Amino acid sequence: MKRFWHDNALTIVLMLLFLLFWTAQALSGWAVHNQELQDAHQHLLTLGAYLRSAHFWSATAENWESEFLQMAAFVVLTVYLRQRGSAESKPYPEEETQEDREQEKRDSQVKGFWQRNSLSLVLFALFGASMLTHLLNSWKDYNLAEMAQGKTAETLGQFLHEPEFWFESFQNWQSEFLAVATIVALTIFLRQIGSSQSKGLTEPNRKTGDA
Repeated sequence: MKRFWHDNALTIVLMLLFLLFWTAQALSGWAVHNQELQDAHQHLLTLGAYLRSAHFWSATAENWESEFLQMAAFVVLTVYLRQRGSAESKPYPEEETQEDREQEKRDSQVKGFWQRNSLSLVLFALFGASMLTHLLNSWKDYNLAEMAQGKTAETLGQFLHEPEFWFESFQNWQSEFLAVATIVALTIFLRQIGSSQSKGLTEPNRKTGDA
């Protein structure tokens, strides 16, 4: 167990935090949704029923969608674009070490589309799956709310013309790219001792990369 913790501590802690906050989301979302149902004179949901509901999965996938989009986009953009001085950018050619150039040469010899692009492909696939889950559950939740008011349910095509789904998506997408742009820019000037996401404390602001 000690070896497992030593080798996987960062992933373990991040996943525990994910589960903690996902549980908090579920409990608070359950309370919010039941309040909405009570106001509409509808039957309240048990926690188990809420965890299977479109309301819960729409909210969950809405956030996963934006996270996977920003990670996938960032992975691809950093292949082609650089930011002078940022710890989140590849170094410029004149800053590359001999070891960097040798690694690039070895990488260029690897064949196969999957091997060369597996990280971005999986991240974009996770984005697509999350967006589809968000769309279908948001559509279902929207129709349930409409029918509770005596209105007619919409088809998926009609729902795509409604602003609600796009508002839910864009409000998360913009925040993700703001967060990434912020860390790219801040790592030019600011440091965090011991972090892999920071340059060394004595490195000049103009140095690109964290190595």
